[in-house]
Amino acid sequence: MNDTSISRAAETAPDFAGLISRLAGVLPAHCILSRVEDTRPYECDGLTLYRSLPPVVMLPENEAQLVAIMQGCKALNIPIVARGAGTGLSGSALPHPQGVLIGLAKLNRIKKIDPQACTAVVQPGVRNLAISEAAAPYGLYYAPDPSSQIACSIGGNIAENSGGVHCLKYGLTVHNVVRARVVTIDGDVIELGSEAPDAPGLDLLAAFIGSEGMLGVVTEATVRLIPKPACARVVMASFGSVEAAGQAVTNVIAAGIIPAGLEMMDKRAVHMVEPFVKAGYDLDAAAILLCESDGTQEEVEHEISRMEAVFQQAGATRLQVSRSEEERLVFWAGRKNAFPAAGRISPDYYCMDGTIPRRHLSRVLNAIEQMEDEYGLRCANVFHAGDGNLHPLILFDANQPGEIERAEKFGAAILELCVQVGGTITGEHGVGVEKINQMCVQFSREELDFFSAVKRGFDPYGLLNPEKVIPTLVRCAEYGKMHVHGGELRFPDLPRF
Repeated sequence: MNDTSISRAAETAPDFAGLISRLAGVLPAHCILSRVEDTRPYECDGLTLYRSLPPVVMLPENEAQLVAIMQGCKALNIPIVARGAGTGLSGSALPHPQGVLIGLAKLNRIKKIDPQACTAVVQPGVRNLAISEAAAPYGLYYAPDPSSQIACSIGGNIAENSGGVHCLKYGLTVHNVVRARVVTIDGDVIELGSEAPDAPGLDLLAAFIGSEGMLGVVTEATVRLIPKPACARVVMASFGSVEAAGQAVTNVIAAGIIPAGLEMMDKRAVHMVEPFVKAGYDLDAAAILLCESDGTQEEVEHEISRMEAVFQQAGATRLQVSRSEEERLVFWAGRKNAFPAAGRISPDYYCMDGTIPRRHLSRVLNAIEQMEDEYGLRCANVFHAGDGNLHPLILFDANQPGEIERAEKFGAAILELCVQVGGTITGEHGVGVEKINQMCVQFSREELDFFSAVKRGFDPYGLLNPEKVIPTLVRCAEYGKMHVHGGELRFPDLPRF
């Protein structure tokens, strides 16, 4: 792998005027944005630490227009960044300063709900929650439910392999998308996966899901729908220490119970969320668990009793079971509103995303608490405890000198701790620009070479979302030197705020 192998984009000044002229007969004028006041809303995704004003934003209304944009950009060697709803949290949709940003919000049709096959065919701009709303009359729903599901789009979910509170039992996006229609950098339209039980050849769909826009752009996806359970209830369990709560998580899985959702919040997160949502959380607890069971009435009653027994044995100080659907939703509302609740107690927050083996939950949480003193910042922890996916919320004030840098270093330290205990640097938010240095920590040169080879197989020109996810050898060498010589950690050289 060399430094030109995955990004040869925009070696000369991009010919945006030529591109716009080329597309004049294909793309309506209102779908091409180039004035600063029009492109400014696209300068970042949900990771607002990094911003880059896109020179041109194009908003295709159909697949043919997207094909023309891809072919035009390839012909003129112009980089492309695809964007869904912009709710991503790793900077994957950060615009390229010499490229075109393609917004997919206008491709927002639900083309088909098939209640017999239990599938839905949707365009990439369809909101995650809209799929379940459309499937509800058939008693079906789409299981992956990120906290941003009211706004995030299925195209972005595919790019990031999004999860949600119910991913423990029902899987991530990769487990719930069976087919994708994709436009390549050459403008070819290909189909990955199949609505049949299996697809011939290599499983390229699995490679594509989570590839963060580096391999192609989705124009249509077939997603799996599942029957809405007849009953669902949540056990809310309080614990006097994070160690006891972490052990309870391990014990639930060891008992052969696979909850529909198993979430954990530490004391700071509980105190942050409760005044905002008023979910009835235990403010005296060091940590609380939300453990959901779903199925038939009989199945749920039996599983809830088993969950309660496990929690009592693990030392739960308080147990509360939802008594109605309304109360169940209130319990979850606190967890799902943790991010906006952070805005009530801190001017800014930095949401991290790492995954660790469940047995190390308490160890990592205690280490994060020690890091708070080291970096002089507070951190609230909310996460998918069942599969070890952490979402520490580092609280800071961008107006205070040095706090942005300390927040970045704090986040990097958490991610590298995840790797040290046998975990990974991301669970569902992606790498983007945020974690590109930590890719050097997690993977060897040989592994990064392989990732680059896959990228070249789909995009030999290095035009699709360049300079993200896969670090160059120079970057890794520089980052390694900083570690070896004890210098300051380095982060992407991008404008912030």
